[in-house]
Amino acid sequence: MGTTDRADRFYADQVLDRLNPRMREFVNRQEMFFLATADRHGACDNTFRAGPPGFLHVLDEETLAYPEYRGNGVHASLGNIEENPQVGILMVDFLRDRIGLHVNGTARGLTDDEIRREHPWLPVEEVPGRRALVWVVITVEEAYIHCAKHIPHLQKAPARGQGRSWGTDDVKRKGGDFFGAALEAPERGPYLPPPRPDADAATWRAEAERVLARAERYGHGSPARVTAGTESPTGATPFRGWFSRSGSV
Repeated sequence: MGTTDRADRFYADQVLDRLNPRMREFVNRQEMFFLATADRHGACDNTFRAGPPGFLHVLDEETLAYPEYRGNGVHASLGNIEENPQVGILMVDFLRDRIGLHVNGTARGLTDDEIRREHPWLPVEEVPGRRALVWVVITVEEAYIHCAKHIPHLQKAPARGQGRSWGTDDVKRKGGDFFGAALEAPERGPYLPPPRPDADAATWRAEAERVLARAERYGHGSPARVTAGTESPTGATPFRGWFSRSGSV
């Protein structure tokens, strides 16, 4: 694209193979970062990590580490790192300096016991459910600025109530089903899977109860009804039915 000279100047002036003192100070006060990983086939994932200031720990000028928790149990980032250790981290300071820092490198997982043998000073979480299962240790290969252009300047909202629900398993406090995905998934959506040709009212009632319970669990309230339908195997008029808390089918 005709920008080779411009890119060469950026690499020469801004890209380091370590974290200099100002970069280390920047990392030590960040409360969030974005993590990019890919599996062995190159399928990508980008995720968000957050914690108290400095939860992304600077072990030395070439090494970072952060704790991984149970979360939703998927562990997509850890799975990718097992297959492909290349990672990219982006930290953005929206609050004070309005600047960003990229760190690219290779990652590996260590158990909590393993990392503490070498770094016993790492903090231990006191909140139930927040004990690290694994630590991700990143060897820095590139560190460089993300310029301030177009980074919004934000301010932190005051804490409300009990503050952050660290370690909670309360579905609604974690965001519930904000995007409505749980009600659209084909195996459990409000539109019920087709029943067997000989399904009776009790079968429909049991399935609809499950869907309604799921809706309430994920914070959708109590839907007035759940609709179900299927084509008859013989091509006859499709059955349409609905279930409500009144028990009608």
